[in-house]
Amino acid sequence: MAIIKTIRDKKPQFGQNCFLADNAVVVGEVTMGNNCTVWFNAVVRGDVHSITIGNDTNIQDGAVVHCTYQKAKTVIGSNVSIAHNAIVHGCTIEDNVLIGMGAIVMDDAVVKSGAVIAAGAIILPGTIVEADSIYAGVPAKKVKDTGPEMMEVIRRTARNYPMYAEWYKE
Repeated sequence: MAIIKTIRDKKPQFGQNCFLADNAVVVGEVTMGNNCTVWFNAVVRGDVHSITIGNDTNIQDGAVVHCTYQKAKTVIGSNVSIAHNAIVHGCTIEDNVLIGMGAIVMDDAVVKSGAVIAAGAIILPGTIVEADSIYAGVPAKKVKDTGPEMMEVIRRTARNYPMYAEWYKE
């Protein structure tokens, strides 16, 4: 069973039909929308500031979502996929975004709608990632626009994770 903890009188709040894998951890001031999934070994830690997550967002295996004490909350929109082993810390991720495997998004960064952060990329503190663009590298820089095919990948990934969660409910 997932670890869900109240910290300093702040208890995670979940929308309808959320899935938490057996060893997922969600603690503190976390508000999650409908149809969200938090997968194996993922941690969503709202102990030092708030974390707000929209609808149909998936936080995949080994990912970490955190924030900075008294400085940077984390806001994640709807239809967002945070891939395996990614770190999202004290930043804003708008709707319809894909954060690639092992990517890091740091404090006060803003990832605009329709963006893709490539696997292994590092978004430095305070970076504004343009809407409908792909950022890659260390530090990450814009490499191209997303285009219709990549937008479909973003939408399909967000759609598929609630379906995968249903397999675990059988």
